[in-house]
Amino acid sequence: MTITSGWSQGHTRELRAAARSIGRRRFLGLTTAAAALAFAVDLPATGTAAAAELDAARIDDFPFTLGVASGDPQPTSVVLWTRLAPAPYQPDGGLPAERVDVDWEVAEDETFATVVAKGTAVAHPEFHHTVHVEAEGLDPGRVFFYRFRAGTWLSETGRTRTAPAADSPVPSMTLAAVSCQAYHDGYFTAYRHLAEDDVDLVLHLGDYLYEYAVDAVGGARQYTDRVLPRLFDHETGTLEDYRLRYALYKTDPDLRAAHARHPFVVTFDDHETENNYAGSIPENAVPPEQFLLRRAAAYRAYWENQPLRPPQLPVGPDMQLYRRLQWGSLAQFDILDTRQYRSDQAYAGAQHVPGPDSEDPARTLTGADQERWLLDGWSDSRALWNVLAQQVCFSGRKLDLEPVAKVSMDAWDGYPASRRRVLDGVKAAGIENLMVLTGDLHRGYAFDIKDDFDDPASRTLGTEIVATSVTSGKDGSERPSNWTTYMTANPHLKFYDGRRGYTTVALGRTEARADFRTLPYVTTPGAPVTTAASFVTEVGNQGLTRA
Repeated sequence: MTITSGWSQGHTRELRAAARSIGRRRFLGLTTAAAALAFAVDLPATGTAAAAELDAARIDDFPFTLGVASGDPQPTSVVLWTRLAPAPYQPDGGLPAERVDVDWEVAEDETFATVVAKGTAVAHPEFHHTVHVEAEGLDPGRVFFYRFRAGTWLSETGRTRTAPAADSPVPSMTLAAVSCQAYHDGYFTAYRHLAEDDVDLVLHLGDYLYEYAVDAVGGARQYTDRVLPRLFDHETGTLEDYRLRYALYKTDPDLRAAHARHPFVVTFDDHETENNYAGSIPENAVPPEQFLLRRAAAYRAYWENQPLRPPQLPVGPDMQLYRRLQWGSLAQFDILDTRQYRSDQAYAGAQHVPGPDSEDPARTLTGADQERWLLDGWSDSRALWNVLAQQVCFSGRKLDLEPVAKVSMDAWDGYPASRRRVLDGVKAAGIENLMVLTGDLHRGYAFDIKDDFDDPASRTLGTEIVATSVTSGKDGSERPSNWTTYMTANPHLKFYDGRRGYTTVALGRTEARADFRTLPYVTTPGAPVTTAASFVTEVGNQGLTRA
């Protein structure tokens, strides 16, 4: 996969300056150390990193408690990730503020008889002893195995793959789409099943973690065999809080299994920082500079704990997350960020009928630079499939049967001018096979994307597959109470299911197939997985039909 980044976007000079110049009296509970780390920009080169080195042989307990991960594969490279944390539920992870050398190797086989790349990375305390390795010089389009070593300790073995060569005529590929995994709402059983599936790539579409408190019994998990520390039982706000919350999530064995089995491509939504924030505007009435400090901490922890490349390293409260990936000539993936640059939600974010506030043509969900980057990328695309991986519902979704229905102001319905510009860009670029992959809604949906969502006879420009949540919303049901309303109000809606799970999408040269994989429950472990429905859309003839 080839990755390109758009031009860096930020916020107003005034807000960024305010965030960087917050005095001690404005920290409001954030420590000086947390603030300094949140706004650190460069890779460590001086200070703590240069002052002390910990001999890995002195690490007394298993340090790879959070597993391994890989991501953002290119034809000749892939990102490898791990973190050293002998005591993951402690703020320091059980290590002193000293750097540690970590060896890594990549092999063609699980026994590591044929090692094709290896090296030594530094786990810096400034980055909470996380490791991001860009393993390079690999052959395109094949599976590899990788592992890490610190002193005498050896990590579990991860499995990953490189993308095919840029112009390779790939016949097919299969991806999985996942989103919304509230730890306190249930078990990550979906990931256990996903780890056993044969997919090339996992797209995580947002809400990897939730900022809300997790009590001693893990919320709906209702643990009886353990007691979680009290430090999880409050909403995240500081860098330490976010780091610890990632540690809690990444100790889950099912999530670890999926990361170890498949490369992930990730993008965030709101809960990785705060519910329903919009750009520099928080959900609650706090000063924007205070929120940007929180956002900087959240973004920093997100980068530390995901298999992301150096261009995605945050600069203060700004993070270049949108990027482009290729899978041979078969598919182009445009990974969007619909949270960091958006206009504030109209009508206070409540469900509302369209009105002058939401229909203001100046409103944007992506920001002008990202929108231009997306449309330019489509104009240059030579891929058979153009896949838009993003966070909130793209298609029109009427929420009632009134003559003028309410819609969600947090989704693209609340930014219709922004959506119109994107759809016009699809037509101008001659994109014939568009698929939008979405998270956020805690339900599985399948939409035809219409040129005019108010006219069922208008041209179908693509399809949208909404992956249900891994756990968020707890157990769910096959037919939510609003099922009949939604199916009636939205003729372009082909499927709606309220259970938990994930979706797999197989892209081929003649068609794409989406399988909605659902679980009957998540509040207790061990649920089986079934395919609730399957849909196909043909190359050159967009529109979903039952498989």
